[in-house]
Amino acid sequence: MVLDLDVVRDNYLGFAKALPDTKVFYAVKANPQAEILQLLTKLGANFDVASIGETRDVLAAGCTADRISYGNTVKKEVDIATAFKLGVTMFAVDCEAEVEKVARAAPGARVICRIHCDGTGSEWPLSRKFGCEPEFAVDFLELAHKRGLVAHGISFHVGSQQHNVEAWDRALASAAAIFRSCAERGISLAMVNLGGGFPARYLRKTPKLESYGKAIFRSLRRHFGNRIPETIIEPGRGLVGNAGAIEAEVVLIAKRSPEDETRWVYLDIGKFHGLAETIGESIRYPIRTTKDNAEKAPCIIAGPTCDSVDVLYEKNPYPLPVSLAIGDKVLIEAAGAYTSTYSSVGFNGMPPLKSYVI
Repeated sequence: MVLDLDVVRDNYLGFAKALPDTKVFYAVKANPQAEILQLLTKLGANFDVASIGETRDVLAAGCTADRISYGNTVKKEVDIATAFKLGVTMFAVDCEAEVEKVARAAPGARVICRIHCDGTGSEWPLSRKFGCEPEFAVDFLELAHKRGLVAHGISFHVGSQQHNVEAWDRALASAAAIFRSCAERGISLAMVNLGGGFPARYLRKTPKLESYGKAIFRSLRRHFGNRIPETIIEPGRGLVGNAGAIEAEVVLIAKRSPEDETRWVYLDIGKFHGLAETIGESIRYPIRTTKDNAEKAPCIIAGPTCDSVDVLYEKNPYPLPVSLAIGDKVLIEAAGAYTSTYSSVGFNGMPPLKSYVI
């Protein structure tokens, strides 16, 4: 994979312009490449981390701990304590047990309660693994308050690769109701974490970033009136997705039977080498070849490993040139997010995906 830092810079400035009153917390899990973290640190970005490893990576890039949010709601208590010792003071929670862990390991820290939303309109919906039902959030924040923590706000995620610019509205309605209920209990919340969901451009056309900014601001005004809270966003894919491209090679082209007209095209990269988001064919990467002006026909694209699940596109075959041959190179575009970090260390003895930054 080759990743262009100029594209990352332009994307960051685009977010800053589209949501000028909202702080950008880059979701490090999308791509923790050191050069990306260093660039974003210099640009003034903040960071959303999911582990101690990511926390250390961000600090090593020159960022200070006050610009880090520990957004993973599933944390070992020892990791909470370590992050707190490193200076991190904002943690996400979504249940009583996590509140209790933060209270013990990071006394006085700020907590953000993550609520669940359905993610309709996204290509990579997030399951109920994260986020409590909104009606429970007030109780969890009150518990945090009683345990000496700072009940700081609400977070949610509308689903990755979200195409509906209005998707934030229902979640913001829930957030505003929680703010009011907390106020009735004497707890003053200050922040709404709007999460990620901002799309990268794959095959499907996406709305302009400005459209998201305008829709989110309208919803904030609708539900919070003139008392709009502090807001942050956590873009990952939208910041680095279109900054990366992967060069792959055709290893084999075959038909499974004489009657089958559909070709199987095997690449030297698959689900285990960075393309895990093709699970369920949710993410359809733009794939370019030097023969794209020639006749095309649908084919099944698969990876090189000895695992039958290593098939990228079969339910919806992918059009590739009929003249495509073994040894040809293909370019997989918009591959800067959730690829290098998904790549296995050595499944089938194959090395992990290499990254080059320009």
